[in-house]
Amino acid sequence: MARTRAVPAGLDLAVVLGATAVLYAAVIPSMVQDWYLDENYSHGFLVPLVSLYLLWDRRREVAEAARRARGSWAGLVLCLVSLALFVLGRAGAELFLQRSSLVFLLMGAVLWLWGWRVFAKVLFPLAFLLFMVPLPYLVYDSVAFPLKLLAARVATDSLFWLGVPVFREGNIIHLASQTLEVADACSGIRSLMSLLALGVVYAYFMSRGWWRRVLVVAATVPIAIAANALRITGTGLLTHYVSPEAAAGFFHTFSGWVVFVAAFVMLFVVGWVLNRIGPRRSRL
Repeated sequence: MARTRAVPAGLDLAVVLGATAVLYAAVIPSMVQDWYLDENYSHGFLVPLVSLYLLWDRRREVAEAARRARGSWAGLVLCLVSLALFVLGRAGAELFLQRSSLVFLLMGAVLWLWGWRVFAKVLFPLAFLLFMVPLPYLVYDSVAFPLKLLAARVATDSLFWLGVPVFREGNIIHLASQTLEVADACSGIRSLMSLLALGVVYAYFMSRGWWRRVLVVAATVPIAIAANALRITGTGLLTHYVSPEAAAGFFHTFSGWVVFVAAFVMLFVVGWVLNRIGPRRSRL
């Protein structure tokens, strides 16, 4: 249902942004602090910038849609639902609900002020902001733990087939001269989240057709897992054939960046191959 605009959209927007800034005055700084203190979410600094770029990339389509825009009362409903999530998060001291409600509130404000046409144009850039919200610890642990076990298992099997004497207990890898622990930081969830966000942007710009985009984004999961297992295998090889000291420190940090770049190259190859299958279509 479309609504009749009583005041200019600019004034509506100023009121909504002002109210949002006041309401989330304590939520946004704490989220930024998490980006700074927790390396798992350091990519959060880039997410709003990427979202702004995506909006800028669609600026002509948004401007065209805004010329005949009529706000929708459905947007007000979405705003009220978002505020309910915020209140629920405050009552339960649940940061994820409070922070993610900000994204849904922005979506609702756009729908309320400009209607469905503009909403459809900005939905992807706004939804991308969800990547900046740190996961609840319950979800984080439920994902990180199986990733640790899987990475340790794949690395152990790889080392065995490469002729390295190795034994695994859970996430502990025993070598002849050293014991390696696949800790939370080595679970691969950090690179998985970063590569997933990067894969979504890559699919948006490079892939043609929705099914190719879905495949590119889906490919980030096995690629991130394989890349992390490769990194752990390399650490094991260096520990066994050189020294435990050589596998720590600079190599441990540097290998993380190298493996992440290698993972993105693999993702690029997947997208490149998919773009050459079937008829080509223009970007939606």
